[in-house]
Amino acid sequence: MPTVRVCFVCLGNICRSPTAEGVFRHLIEHASLGDAVEADSAGTAAYHSGEPPDRRATAAARARGITVGGAARQFKPPDWERFDYVLAMDRDNFEELQRGAPARHRDKLFLLRQFDPRSPKHASVPDPYYGGAEGFEEVLDLCEAACRGLIAHLRERHGL
Repeated sequence: MPTVRVCFVCLGNICRSPTAEGVFRHLIEHASLGDAVEADSAGTAAYHSGEPPDRRATAAARARGITVGGAARQFKPPDWERFDYVLAMDRDNFEELQRGAPARHRDKLFLLRQFDPRSPKHASVPDPYYGGAEGFEEVLDLCEAACRGLIAHLRERHGL
C-alpha cells in the first residue's frame, strides 16, 4: 500500500495535470519509489470527463520517454480524504479547490510549482491548450522541475 498519495489538478484534466502525473510517475519509478507513492490527476471541471489526454501532450511526453495516459475525471469531495497532496497547476484552480476543501484538508493543497525552488512565488503551469507544440514542451519542463522538488520534499517529509 502506498505511503503517500498525490493528485495533480488542472481545469479539464487533459493537458497539464495528466502531464504532471506522467512526469511524476516516470520520476518516482526511476527513483525506485513506485511502491511508496500513488499518483493520479483530475480537473476542477467535468468538461472532458472520460476523454484521453490531449494528443499533443502525449506526443511531447512520449518523445521524452514519458507515458501520459488515463482518462479525464473531475476532482470530487472524496478525493480530499484519499490524497495527501493536492497540487493545483495554477492559481485559478488552486482557488477553486480551496473553496471546496473541507477545513481539515486545506493543508494538503499546494500549487505544483511551489516545489520548484527556482520558481517565482505563486507561479503557475501555463495552459498549453490553445497554443503550439512549444507550450507542451514548456509544461513538461516546468512539471519536471517541480516534480523533482516534490520528490525531494516527500523523501524528507515522509522518509522515503
